[in-house]
Amino acid sequence: MMNMGSAWTKSKALPCLLFLLTVFSLHLAAAPWDDKDPAEVETILDQKFAEGKYSSKGADTCLMCHRKSAKVMALFDGVHGNTSVKGSPMADLQCEACHGPLGKHNRGGKEPMITFGANSPVPAQKQNSVCMSCHNDDKRMAWSGNHHDNADVSCASCHSIHTGHDPISDRKTEVEVCTSCHTQQKADIHKRSSHPLKWQQMVCSDCHNPHGSLSDSSLKQMSVNENCYSCHAEKRGPKLWEHSPVTDNCANCHNPHGSVNEAMLISKPPQLCQSCHASDGHTSNAVFANQKNAFNAGQSCMNCHSQVHGSNHPSGKLLQR
Repeated sequence: MMNMGSAWTKSKALPCLLFLLTVFSLHLAAAPWDDKDPAEVETILDQKFAEGKYSSKGADTCLMCHRKSAKVMALFDGVHGNTSVKGSPMADLQCEACHGPLGKHNRGGKEPMITFGANSPVPAQKQNSVCMSCHNDDKRMAWSGNHHDNADVSCASCHSIHTGHDPISDRKTEVEVCTSCHTQQKADIHKRSSHPLKWQQMVCSDCHNPHGSLSDSSLKQMSVNENCYSCHAEKRGPKLWEHSPVTDNCANCHNPHGSVNEAMLISKPPQLCQSCHASDGHTSNAVFANQKNAFNAGQSCMNCHSQVHGSNHPSGKLLQR
């Protein structure tokens, strides 16, 4: 007959063992230096770079401990883990090309390595300096000082490295990644009148360079209008009769991310037109005085002034033809 005390001990031992394993696994998920002061971690990493004590066995040393992590091993599915790609980290210093010199890290894993992302103790600027040491082409020449840089956004906040599929590099998922931060634009692109970003027929990088540019809002062209004209060439001038707000800035009248009004207008005519044409003489005209719905019927002002983007007709001074 089984001893009752022994049976009770075994029945309690298994849950305790499972609890201890859970706690141990949670401890492994967090880096041992997470509790250290970020400034201290940064100082240690600076010293390690100055000493430059890299592993003689490269990734083999790292994989002795990290090979059981699916996230780590997913690196080999992408270009960064491909040894046959010239200039890739794995073709050079391997893991240490990005995470820094090994030093004494393999002796218990307590010495810090560079980690990436929002939870890293390493400042975004230093994280990005690692990426920019390779990715320093003309597409990123304006990174320094652009709005993402000023907001301390790290490359790893948008890009996924340990994977064969970087969501922001795929047109099917790019907008989803961008709008995870740009929530106002996410709301705009779902309004009744918008560019077709929600159907992936356009993506944010069609108009913006997320790594910075020399124009406002990191636009790919030198001005808002030039950006718009790259698709809407029929609106490009010069026109015989031009409309001042059109030649100045398309965004004077349109919200490029979407609007509740027709044609992405920032407000509905005639209110939009009257924001400039406050005294146009129509109210003193007997025709308009007697027909109070003239401004809100059909296309409002555009019932008559249909060529709002400019006219080349000799008699088109009032943009009516």
